[in-house]
Amino acid sequence: MTTVNSGSAEDLVKAKAVLLDHTGGRRRLSPEALRTALVDLHDFWLSSRCAAIGVTERASLVAVGALGRRELAPYSDLDLVLLHDGRKDVDRLAEQLWYPLWDAGIGLDHSVRTPGQAVQVAATDLRAAFGLLEIRHIAGDPALSDKVRGAVRQAWRAGIRSRFDEIDDGAHDRWAKVGDVAHRIEPDLKSGHGGLRDVQLIGALAAAQLVDRPGSEVAQARDLLLDVRTELHRLAGRARDVLRAQDADEIAAVLEIGDRFELARALSGAARAVAFAAEVGLRSARAALPRRGLAALRRAPVRRPLDSGVVEHMGEVALARDASANRDPALVLRVAATAARTGLPVAAGTLHRLAETAPELREPWPRAALGELLSLLGTGRGMVDVIEALDRTGLWGRMFPEWGAVRDLPPRDRAHVWTVDRHLVEACAQAARLTTRVSRPDLLLVGALLHDIGKGRGGDHSEVGESLAVQMGRRLGFGEADVVLLGRMVRHHLLLPHTATRRDLDDPATVGRVAETLGNDVVLLDLLDALAEADSLATGPAVWSPWKRTLIRNLSARTRALMAGESLPEPGPDPELDPELARAVAEDGKPHVRLVQDHDLASVTIGVPGGPAALSASAGVLALHSLEVHAAEVRTTDTLAIARFAVSPRFGGLPDQALIRADLVRVLDGSLVLAEALARKEKDYAPTSPAVEGTVAPRILWFDDEATGAVVVELRAADRIGLLHHVAGALESCDVEVRWARVATLGASVVDSFGLAGAGTDGGVARADRRRIEQAVLAAARQPAGKVPAGRTRKDTPT
Repeated sequence: MTTVNSGSAEDLVKAKAVLLDHTGGRRRLSPEALRTALVDLHDFWLSSRCAAIGVTERASLVAVGALGRRELAPYSDLDLVLLHDGRKDVDRLAEQLWYPLWDAGIGLDHSVRTPGQAVQVAATDLRAAFGLLEIRHIAGDPALSDKVRGAVRQAWRAGIRSRFDEIDDGAHDRWAKVGDVAHRIEPDLKSGHGGLRDVQLIGALAAAQLVDRPGSEVAQARDLLLDVRTELHRLAGRARDVLRAQDADEIAAVLEIGDRFELARALSGAARAVAFAAEVGLRSARAALPRRGLAALRRAPVRRPLDSGVVEHMGEVALARDASANRDPALVLRVAATAARTGLPVAAGTLHRLAETAPELREPWPRAALGELLSLLGTGRGMVDVIEALDRTGLWGRMFPEWGAVRDLPPRDRAHVWTVDRHLVEACAQAARLTTRVSRPDLLLVGALLHDIGKGRGGDHSEVGESLAVQMGRRLGFGEADVVLLGRMVRHHLLLPHTATRRDLDDPATVGRVAETLGNDVVLLDLLDALAEADSLATGPAVWSPWKRTLIRNLSARTRALMAGESLPEPGPDPELDPELARAVAEDGKPHVRLVQDHDLASVTIGVPGGPAALSASAGVLALHSLEVHAAEVRTTDTLAIARFAVSPRFGGLPDQALIRADLVRVLDGSLVLAEALARKEKDYAPTSPAVEGTVAPRILWFDDEATGAVVVELRAADRIGLLHHVAGALESCDVEVRWARVATLGASVVDSFGLAGAGTDGGVARADRRRIEQAVLAAARQPAGKVPAGRTRKDTPT
């Protein structure tokens, strides 16, 4: 133990710095060893200080909070209580304890209490009560500390019935406000659902003798949460509870967990174990609350029948007395479906009994078991918590062994807000709302549940998933034709959204390719249409937009018409044929803008004289006005270029079209340098997690047979304000005609697709030109946000 001067907290700070310093060959303490050393150091300083100032008889110092639980992270505040039994000099003792800590800049939460005051504050302040339940004697009179600890715990048990609603409501309010540790990209390890405060909650319920102490699974989860929080403090150099994405790789390396994705997976499993234990603990505690008065004399609660072998007992779904999973193979799923349908939780005892007695279902499943599965999936939102409960007790994995590869698997892009397994359940819940749109609602539900089942295994997850879906479909008992259809759903579940957001839907080649890929199967087309919506809604709040919905429905309608042998709808008029806009540009030789709003979307048509840089100039000005471009079409003549954009505002509402036109005029006359203006805007609105950009390497893909009279080039890169402007400028500098553009945003990354027409009669682009185009586009994509591209000065402004 490092020696410290008991009269100076500065020495305490210096000793703590030594523990945290692992430079110069010093050994880096493990998170657990560091917490132990920090606790011992503070205990030693505090006990020495107490001895020096006379905290002995009729007074004691106790620790609560992190120090009381021996969970002290490097920058945790000290929570201390000075107890006394009527000592007259208690104010002097408090000053001589607190002031050295304050002067040294140590975070301190302190109080001075008599035993009666301690019990009283615990009875009125729930947060204080949780802390006082865990008091640990540091120095002074141990009998006084024991007296307060015993009195607080006795009062806690005696008053738990009147306080339980406050405890329950507080936990659920906190969960709703902070969110899940398991599913947040940047989780709050302390206050999130499944975090360290929930471990304390379970301990408080156990102290009230309402539930058992948490088992080994929760203890192991707590240790991981503490280790990550300890390293987060050490890395940040200050108190931090939210794990940011850019810190996760370093913390994972220190903990020898792999990379940030493996760490996220481990944290997800730990947090879900804690969350499940806390939820079950609250329900079990409510059922175990002591009864008083007439309530104690009432008969035992009635078991109300809900379904075959399933009853409601004290607000939970339970097994009937004669129910047996060995005799009834559909019992587990019937219990689950009943719980989802009624909104009642499955009793913890029922889950454990089923986990111990339910055998694996024979293959293929009995028809009753498949029926109960479809009944469960069809309940929508009601099934989410039920499937989570089945999974945490091993029942879900017993029915679906393939689930293990996606359980707690973190997403690879920031558009996803859920782990892969939870995303599948959420997608199924969304699909339940869409079953009336398809002729095979059973396949829609199962397809939604399995569409990403191939992730986490290497290779193309759609191809891997098709094989797994066929295997699982046969096991569930579907007929062979349905099994094949289910596999094709999984294989092609991205076809519609990718095509709709990355290709020209007015091009007959686009629609023809979709119809050919689906084998002209209208049933499959309808299933994929509904699945695309469910998948997008379950991915994240920004993934399903009115624009994306319009594109997919347009593509589906055109493909359905082609499959039926009907002629495709004629494409809309080319924007350069807009006589009003063309006449206005020709008359005054200046740009003109027309903005038409359509609910959440808007169409912006821009006419530019001359027009060699119409797309880049227009896209840049739209970016300046915080408009997100979803699609663009460009038409040029010898004297005119017209670009038509589909846009939506990133923030607030749409700007005035006169302001857009004014900026375009300034760009074209050279008084506004787009490169500089965009650099300033990009700097102001740079991502809060800069490391995200660095993790996405831009990539170019070419497609020669997916457009009529043109070649398609795709850029996949990190998103940023002004990216389309920079890339369009790069294409224009290569003397290639950009006929149309599509922009698909996927969280922090985008897929920008361009229809390019080369010099050849077939619209192709020569290999040598492709290399030159790739170099220019990749250079534009790699340009850091907030930087003016090299060589882009006032003289380079489009004219």
